[in-house]
Amino acid sequence: MKRLSVLLFNDFETLDVFGPVEIFGRLTDHYSIKFYSLSGGLITNRHNVEINTLLLEKIYDGTDIFLIPGGYGTRVEVNNFILLDAIKKVCAKSNRIMTVCTGSGLLAKTGLLDHKKATSNKKAFDWASSQSESVKWNKKARWTKDENYYTSAGVSAGMDLSLAILEEIHGKEFAEKVAFEIEYKWDREEKDDVFYLKYE
Repeated sequence: MKRLSVLLFNDFETLDVFGPVEIFGRLTDHYSIKFYSLSGGLITNRHNVEINTLLLEKIYDGTDIFLIPGGYGTRVEVNNFILLDAIKKVCAKSNRIMTVCTGSGLLAKTGLLDHKKATSNKKAFDWASSQSESVKWNKKARWTKDENYYTSAGVSAGMDLSLAILEEIHGKEFAEKVAFEIEYKWDREEKDDVFYLKYE
């Protein structure tokens, strides 16, 4: 059983979290899902979604997939150096690190994306990319992979990346079956995000 561990903070973006959670969560024979935050307890976002979380330190020994979402909360958390240090500890021992939207900006602030390919939400790309000039930012990409770091563009792109990770782990037919079951039109154009042109 593989573990999907989701980092939460106040004002996370709803679909950044629940898009991937829908995809991995329906695979109950393969994945377990738990939510974590720096201090544990109840986390709330701008849509008034409340989730009870575990202490992030409980996964300092690593996890299979560590999901870092975006949202307006990232603008605050990039200055939370205790959280940044905790993220580094989790990432150091995790198999795959996955970001959605401006979650890549938060991860970039740790320095872990330095000299690696990454992308982010096109609307917030300038903010995300300003968190580290050492990252190989790719504004055009729908998602990127560099070593065990995976980043995706805005909001729904996290679902496309989730399916790509499923394909990598379980094969193409497996991932396509999941997409079909949730009636989701999987955008497999990894290097060419249609939303890129709207912000050029």
